[in-house]
Amino acid sequence: MKYDKQILINKLIAHEGLRLDVYKDSLGIDTIGIGRNLEDRGITKDELDWMDYPSIEYVYSDGISEADAMYLAQNDVQIVEEELLRAHPCVDRLDSVRQLVLVDMAFNMGVPRLCKFKKMWAAVHEEDFATAAKEMLDSRWATQVKSRATKLANAMHNGAF
Repeated sequence: MKYDKQILINKLIAHEGLRLDVYKDSLGIDTIGIGRNLEDRGITKDELDWMDYPSIEYVYSDGISEADAMYLAQNDVQIVEEELLRAHPCVDRLDSVRQLVLVDMAFNMGVPRLCKFKKMWAAVHEEDFATAAKEMLDSRWATQVKSRATKLANAMHNGAF
């Protein structure tokens, strides 16, 4: 991927927030850090070891550090990138801004849900970014995330933030 991962992490913090204690997200799902879904993704044994926690119960009771949140977010971004490239290899050929837009969207909703944006993907494959941006905004996701969708659609259309 061509984009700067730290820029993505900063945008994810702006969009998702950064919480060091377990909280319920807008869908009532246990979440921590920068949008880490504890119910679906959880925390692996390797991640717990890196954070020096014997079990996830300590995360629930003690929370995590900012460094832990960054570590989990970097792992999440890596997973999302791999899933996205498997589903749509064309992402690898896009410029850095459009890659960042799609990874941001996939981070937010998950790759399977993002793959349901059939008309957007058809436009991305054709490099018709104006149509891709229009299709992004013509979605339930856009009504849920509001200004995030507008910013990402503008970046998709223009190739710049």
